[in-house]
Amino acid sequence: MISTRIRGGLGNQLFQYCAGRALALRLGADLSLDLRDYDRPKAFKVGLDHFNISVVPPVGLPASREDGTIRALSKILRGGGLKTYREASLGYDVGVESLGDQTHLKGYWQSERYFQGFEEQIRADLQIVTPTNAQNEQMLSEIADCTAVSLHIRRGDYVSNEKYNAAHGTCDLGYYERAAAFVAEQVEDPVIYAFSDDPAWVEEHLKLPFEVRYVGHNDGDTNYEDLRLMAACQHHIIANSSFSWWGAWLNPKPDKIVVAPTQWYADPNKQNPDILPKSWLTV
Repeated sequence: MISTRIRGGLGNQLFQYCAGRALALRLGADLSLDLRDYDRPKAFKVGLDHFNISVVPPVGLPASREDGTIRALSKILRGGGLKTYREASLGYDVGVESLGDQTHLKGYWQSERYFQGFEEQIRADLQIVTPTNAQNEQMLSEIADCTAVSLHIRRGDYVSNEKYNAAHGTCDLGYYERAAAFVAEQVEDPVIYAFSDDPAWVEEHLKLPFEVRYVGHNDGDTNYEDLRLMAACQHHIIANSSFSWWGAWLNPKPDKIVVAPTQWYADPNKQNPDILPKSWLTV
């Protein structure tokens, strides 16, 4: 068995699932999800149940603070079970390639390289199976009838949380203006679909010389719907966010244009040289 710890928002959850799934496929093993992080009150919810994933119940998970002191000590004293492998850095960790069965992955694993060679299976796994509603169905139809470009502005805790703001920061409006202008040079009559966790702020501040359709009807509980809408667009302008990363990656079109910010982290000491697929462009 392979287990992978799931934590954070939906974008992080997808990276963590895919790293575990690819390792399990490579070893011919089952995959389980360690969801103990969500036993505490959190700002995020588990969203993987909206996707076409198949996992087995976890067995032999290593000790965790979510277990409580007595249960954690009992696990340590008993020994056995899965062995934790912690992500070595923000970039691709080559050590994953030599891992064996009975491994518990603990990290963020934010790179396509962790599941290269298994893209077809990953895309099948990440099909959203929860039925959509009439409003999103109508928007999917509109997206199919134009040259749709998803544009994602991440605010939320990147703005309100001092620690996250210092580490990640937000992309300024100048980035989106330059990125949209670049896409407009490559395609005719782009229609911008603007997504955000702060749609009112975006509608007030984002002004582009193109048709912009602001998407604000889905909330945190239905954020997978925004992911489905993003993936249906032809091209993408992403934020420094794992959420819009997945919105772009899940679009299977080989001729898609994906524009990402040159600087992924505000903190100059944080670097992930493997965060972007080679075909994506930076502005």
